[in-house]
Amino acid sequence: MNTDVVVAGGGPVGLLLAAELRLAGVSVTLLERLTEPSQAIKAGGINGRSTQLLARRGLRARLEAESAQHGDGFAAFAGGRSAEPAAAGGDTGARPPSRFNGHFAGLFLHPGPELDVPAGTVMPQQTLERLLGAWVAELGVQVLRGHAIMGFTQDAEGVTVRAATGDGEEVRVRGGYLVGCDGGRSTVRKLAGFDFPGTEPLTTGYQAIVTLDAPERLPLGWNLTGTGLCAHGPRAGRLLTVAFDGPPANRDAEITVAELQDNLRHVSGRDVGITAIQAATRFTDNTRQAATYRKGRVLLAGDAAHVHPPFGGQGLNLGLQDAANLGWKLAATVQGWAPDGLLDTYTTERHPVAARVLANTRAQIAIMRPDAHSRAMRELFGELIPATGMTERLVSMVQGLDIRYEMGAGAHPLTGGHVPDALELEDAMRLPRPVLFGAVGSATLRAAVDGWTDRVDVRPPHRSAGPAALLVRPDGYVAWAADRDPDTSDVDALRRALRRWCGDPLR
Repeated sequence: MNTDVVVAGGGPVGLLLAAELRLAGVSVTLLERLTEPSQAIKAGGINGRSTQLLARRGLRARLEAESAQHGDGFAAFAGGRSAEPAAAGGDTGARPPSRFNGHFAGLFLHPGPELDVPAGTVMPQQTLERLLGAWVAELGVQVLRGHAIMGFTQDAEGVTVRAATGDGEEVRVRGGYLVGCDGGRSTVRKLAGFDFPGTEPLTTGYQAIVTLDAPERLPLGWNLTGTGLCAHGPRAGRLLTVAFDGPPANRDAEITVAELQDNLRHVSGRDVGITAIQAATRFTDNTRQAATYRKGRVLLAGDAAHVHPPFGGQGLNLGLQDAANLGWKLAATVQGWAPDGLLDTYTTERHPVAARVLANTRAQIAIMRPDAHSRAMRELFGELIPATGMTERLVSMVQGLDIRYEMGAGAHPLTGGHVPDALELEDAMRLPRPVLFGAVGSATLRAAVDGWTDRVDVRPPHRSAGPAALLVRPDGYVAWAADRDPDTSDVDALRRALRRWCGDPLR
């Protein structure tokens, strides 16, 4: 079978990338090894930037419906414990937040700054996967479950992928490009030979949903103890534990009740028993990043490109934003209007973003260790956060709100950053196409964009109190802006931006 793009991996990142490509008019075949979605415990929600992205693609009502079902108890979990070191059995105090803005090593970042971004959406990753799966089905994406990639070859014209079904049948799919969204142990990354340098794990962590014989003995929230970390909630029996005694002997071995109970008692210091396991998974602080995200016609996104410990809830959002950055650029390349080098800007822009996440998760590990030096550093860090105004900086970093892409010297201050939020963007950005706001009432701008309107949408100004005109990329980042009715220099800068991101005009 033939397709424009083959996506390997049917998790949220692969599904979103497939949707972005399909919305842009590109055919997609998605290959997923599992026959059914994984029930392993993963992320518990998405942040404001990812919520914003999906809302702009028309999914706001679905996100709100799911969040309404899963949000109960989360605020108490996020704000009810301070996560400061405590003796076993000690209370860590209350700190009610007005809005959950994330945490850094269990230090919850509230009260936080006012943010020009919607609140995050609380829901299990499996729910998000189901929501995105229904969406891509509506869009007509071909999803082949139970298809494990066995190998592929690439040439000057495309990639031929070999996959095996559960019955042993071999299926061949020919595509122009292959994107590995197949997780931290990515088959695509390994077969393509991407370098994946990083640091070895120092910890063993568990996430689990269990039945406890005495849940009241285990306080809700994040609690650091003399032996590690135990987080309980947002509902009874939802656990996260981390022991700083090296990686597991066998990360893939079945997790038993006895193993998990011993770990829980060791880390929490509480006499609490586990009577049953509903779901459980191990994780470590293994931290690695692909040296590049592209090798010819093979690309990587999400955990296939970068792995790190889950602290701060950054991994899923990092992958979703990879998909948003890559999708429109790959579609433009497939459709033939991409300027030279556009696809390579995916690595140029997203690699530093992930490198920074890897660095901050390593730092979080460093200040959660139970040794005296690390705890002293953590105590000082906790004091400095509110005293020095670091809360806003940490919130922006953990939620990816401070990302700026290079757009050229002398550009408007908004360029490179994310477009300021406005409700009308949800109508204007349903499709992953560049949008020029402010051209409807300006003959000068209409003339300037003439020749690109086959790939650039033209809209009125996006808000009353803001720049007179904006060119916004499909991933929401500003490529050009003008505060006033554009003059000759503004129009020249706009045309340069259009050529840089949208290729040559039709005439």
